[in-house]
Order: sequence, then structure tokens, then C-alpha cells
Amino acid sequence: MDIQKIFILFMLPALAYGLGSIPWGLIVARRLASVDIRKTGSGNIGATNVRRAGGNIPGVLTLAGDMLKGMLPVCLAIRLSGGGNGWGDLYISAIILAAFTGHLYPVYLKFRDGGKGVATAAGCFLAISPLAVLITLSGFILLVRGTRRVSVGSVGAAAILPFAVRAAGGSGTITACAALIGLGIVIRHRDNIRRLMAGTEPKI
Repeated sequence: MDIQKIFILFMLPALAYGLGSIPWGLIVARRLASVDIRKTGSGNIGATNVRRAGGNIPGVLTLAGDMLKGMLPVCLAIRLSGGGNGWGDLYISAIILAAFTGHLYPVYLKFRDGGKGVATAAGCFLAISPLAVLITLSGFILLVRGTRRVSVGSVGAAAILPFAVRAAGGSGTITACAALIGLGIVIRHRDNIRRLMAGTEPKI
């Protein structure tokens, strides 16, 4: 292994966190809708709130940006580590957690006002197992269509994710990582869960 590859291996977790920290929702909403998304609607910088505040195009752009910032570092981690082995899967999991943590606690926003992690998590696992993401997405769509609430689909998808990863042939390490990510998503939706229980969660 050459020095350059070793350097990238050690630097990639920090890079993944930095990429994960990019607040695409805040940037897109300011550029295309002239609003501070943190002071609009739910105050969340994710694609759902951006779509409500600015329309479909800003929402889709935010979704794409949040997915890519998870997908790109994980693709690089797979290439560097080879994946499919104990060390490789552990390293890939570390990169996933770094990108996901960056989205939740972005350094550029002083570790506050981060998103809820659904799109970034989807990007991370799309790089590993498109089938697992397809299974999870199917559950998300069914739940959203049935309840007209994105938060229900997001929490449900978080619960489905580790089982989908395992069913799609994911290793124990990657499955455990998916479970941690799912737990993080549920925790970030705690206010939504309270509103759901109170019957005040807005519908699409």
C-alpha cells in the first residue's frame, strides 16, 4: 500500500464528516427561495421542509445533495478498502457514521440545526446495497401513502433498514451500522413522534 493511499484512508473519515456537514437545504433554500429554512416551517434543513418552503425543485435538489454527500465518501471507502471483509466493512461503517454524524451535527453550523439523516443515510447505503435501499424505500412509500405523513415513512424506513440490509446479504458489521443509523434517525424524529401522538403532525 503506497503512502498516498494510506493518507487518504486516514483522512477519509474527516472528509466524510466535512461532506456530511454541508447544509444543502440551507444553501438551496437561500439561493432559490430567498428564505432561511431554519426559520421556516419545521425549522429543519432537510428536503421535506425545503419542498414545503420553496417548492419541488429546491426540495429535489436538497434531496440529491444530501444523498450524494453520503454516497460519495462511502463509494471511495469501498474502493480503498475492498469491502467484503472484516476490516473493510468496519472501515466502511466508520465512514457511514462520519457522514451521517456530519449531517446531524454540521460543523459549518456550529454543530446545531442539522437534518434528520434520512437522505444521507439512503445515499450511504445506496453505495453498498441498492437492493436494501429499494426494500426500505418501498416501505417508506407505502407508509407515506397510507398516512400522508413523511415522518411516519421516515421512522418506518429507519426500522426497516437493518433488516433490509441483512436480507440483501449485508454482513453483521454493516447490519449493525444500519441499526445504529436507524436508531439515530428515530431519535432525530422524536419531536415528530410527539406530534404524531398528539395528532398535530402536518400531512403532505
